[in-house]
Amino acid sequence: MRARYGMMAGPMLGAVALAGALGGCTTPAASTPAAPDGPMIAITIDDLPAHGPLPPGTDRRQVIDTIIAALRAANVPAQGFVNGGFGADHPQSPGVLAAWHAAGLPLGNHSFSHGNIDAGTPAAFLADIDRNEPFVPAGSARWFRYPFLAEGATAATRDTVRAGLKARGYRVAAVTMGFADYAWNPPFARCMAKGDMAAVASLEDTYLAAARDAAIRARTLSRATLGRDVPYVLLMHAGALDARVMARMIALYRDMGFRFVDLATAQADPFYVTANDLGLADLSPSLERAAAARGIAVPKPAVAEPAASLCS
Repeated sequence: MRARYGMMAGPMLGAVALAGALGGCTTPAASTPAAPDGPMIAITIDDLPAHGPLPPGTDRRQVIDTIIAALRAANVPAQGFVNGGFGADHPQSPGVLAAWHAAGLPLGNHSFSHGNIDAGTPAAFLADIDRNEPFVPAGSARWFRYPFLAEGATAATRDTVRAGLKARGYRVAAVTMGFADYAWNPPFARCMAKGDMAAVASLEDTYLAAARDAAIRARTLSRATLGRDVPYVLLMHAGALDARVMARMIALYRDMGFRFVDLATAQADPFYVTANDLGLADLSPSLERAAAARGIAVPKPAVAEPAASLCS
């Protein structure tokens, strides 16, 4: 289970922050246009408005503005997911969500407290989803993302929550591509605080290598299991290093032949039926479960997450 991080903004250093900590990366790297029939990716970004510790001189608004600028410059859609309890007492949080909404980017429900479904009762879990409703703009498409991607350890829990989500008009945002991007944000903040730019450069390189590896693994698994590319749903987070490399990651995927679509377009594929129709007694689809059901080995990541002790 991944660690959670609250609001940990460092001291404000004015104009130095965006150019220094986030690398001035609002201009995307050059890339080739994706083929019109290339595989599809929908970017989803969890844990708005506050994810991970921040480097000194960086604030939450700078992070989200950098992410938004990279998406806009590359004409890439993205689906955000909000936890209203993350940074709820921080004055910048409303501005982060307002900036996302003003950019025409949708928000879905990720629950108020990001609690694990198995930590309490189904009723308490659904109540936490309801508590988060005020943070989702009125009129938004009804998308829900399970915290920790946990959907219930028992059939009774799973089915009760699915029924509750269905009654509330939700579809589930599945995940078919990811590379634990959250693991890079804490060491990035520490290495920036220490001024260890060699370590920062290494983090950038391994982050992008992990993103590339995730795409290769997902395509390998999809083709071996289904005989085709599904439209992939990519899980990311609104962290400081995510912002720093977002433009380069988009360029990387385009250079690999991918084209970016919105979440609804990706999940219109029949593979996602159990995420779209919560009246079905099942889990949301995953390539790993589909492969396991067919006895197909799941490839392991080729790029390791950064050491937890880096720049400690």
